[in-house]
Amino acid sequence: MLYETTYNSPMGPLSIICNQTALKGIWFKGQKYFQASINHNAISEHGNQYSSIVHHWLNRYFNQENPAISELKLAPEGTDFRQKVWQILQTVPYGETITYKQIGLSLAKQPMSSQAIGGAVGHNPISIIIPCHRVVGANGSLTGYAAGIDTKIALLQHEHANFDHLFNPLK
Repeated sequence: MLYETTYNSPMGPLSIICNQTALKGIWFKGQKYFQASINHNAISEHGNQYSSIVHHWLNRYFNQENPAISELKLAPEGTDFRQKVWQILQTVPYGETITYKQIGLSLAKQPMSSQAIGGAVGHNPISIIIPCHRVVGANGSLTGYAAGIDTKIALLQHEHANFDHLFNPLK
């Protein structure tokens, strides 16, 4: 059984999907690829004890307490390749960024795999906690966030990221 709750973040409402022991997904309402990997027939609209743990973690994050990702048990569904990319994302420190190319080098893949890396980052089912908002283009371009560039910028500002080398390609 899966349980869904809503968390009202400063950046907008988040849908949280948990099972009894782990977090399966967090998405901004209306986010691209929203709940693509979740069986909607298996969802209860009531939270459970684990969703309360996730709410507490998010409260701490939005209060700038920088809680550790390891405090939560994560169970995102995806291919082995996507799982590897999401593991790398979990190593990016709060307020820092990583490029698609750096992720590729960590995977020991050729630069031509940037599209596959972008696909894995873009289909991350656990927004914020698996911090895909910290991924930027090699030139500092703030691109590729399923909840939109403005939300990506807001999350990085919340984390006090250094914007000296970053830019919004839409402006």
